[in-house]
Amino acid sequence: MAQPGKDLNQIVAELNQGLQAPDPGEGREREERSPSPDLAPLLRQAKERGASDLLLVAGAPVALRIGGSLDQKGGAVLDGEGIRRLLVPLLSPGQVRELERNRSVDFCFSMEGMGRFRANVHFQRGTMAGSLRLLPLRIPSLASLNLPPGLRKLAEARQGLVLVTGATGSGKSSTLAALIDIINSERHDHVVTIEDPVEFIHPSRTAIVEHIEVGHDAPDFASSIRSIMRQSPDVILVGEMRDPETIATVLTAAETGHLVLSTLHTNDASQAVSRILDSFPQANQPQIRQQLSLALTAIVAQQLVPAKNGGRWPAIEILNASHAVRNTIRKGDDHQLYTLISTGRADGMTTMEQFLGELVRSGRITEATALAHCFRPQEIRRYLA
Repeated sequence: MAQPGKDLNQIVAELNQGLQAPDPGEGREREERSPSPDLAPLLRQAKERGASDLLLVAGAPVALRIGGSLDQKGGAVLDGEGIRRLLVPLLSPGQVRELERNRSVDFCFSMEGMGRFRANVHFQRGTMAGSLRLLPLRIPSLASLNLPPGLRKLAEARQGLVLVTGATGSGKSSTLAALIDIINSERHDHVVTIEDPVEFIHPSRTAIVEHIEVGHDAPDFASSIRSIMRQSPDVILVGEMRDPETIATVLTAAETGHLVLSTLHTNDASQAVSRILDSFPQANQPQIRQQLSLALTAIVAQQLVPAKNGGRWPAIEILNASHAVRNTIRKGDDHQLYTLISTGRADGMTTMEQFLGELVRSGRITEATALAHCFRPQEIRRYLA
């Protein structure tokens, strides 16, 4: 038993000495399952070629996504049994059962010397298929992602809702990881992430960081958030707002003094507001509007566009919850949000078209690329005239 007068470090050291050493395999069933001897070389090649994804589909050769485009040149066509031999060794018994029950399973795994991978294994036309995403060995920074340094202020917020939106593969998870890394490096806070599956592992630094995986540590997002609210959190990361119950609990958490970061699959800020509201019955929308207008801190919509000299460059839209933005959301005048963003440079806002125009002017992308990835071509042309 700890004696009075001892400092905290000494108490913890004595407690640790009295504990039985943990089983080295405990808690690693999902992360440390080794790829099959046939899959490991494919993962290495994907990493060496700078691919973001490895696709395994019966009736097609192995495909790599490089710079946003699929590369499937050469290679033998895979059959269903071959893909099964590649993917099944990655799955724990529980994941096999989930795959059989739901016909799809999401998970992450590690490979020594290679890092971590996010995987989806599913069925198509009765055969197993897989999509494996390579996760960076190091947690990215805003600078390494070529994102504006002004986004740092989102990691300095003490409460409210920060949404990062965009299509699948647009870099939302990496942006959130960079923001959490700033918090973890500079703030003395309790950070809890809820994901399905956990993608980036943040070792505790100045902050204490917990990672909760839906389906393993918690049954779903909404109940996990309610539980976390009783665990003295300062910052909560919710991997995705998938349903009305999760959205409602996220808004409540953001309203009650927590900084909440999450994602939506929408192309711009105004669509994000509409998606949140449309998730609820008409009768509940006035209340949700009120909550959102009070809780919102910022929306960052992003996409990755082809760079002039190869690779990809992020293009973003930023809406900050100014007084005018809050009033507009509260009144239901969502169609005016784009105008507020376009005239809100002084408040740190930018439209997607303005940002793409700046990328053209700086020589990072071509005008044709900007026009192909914008939502309002006339705005791009006017901006570049």
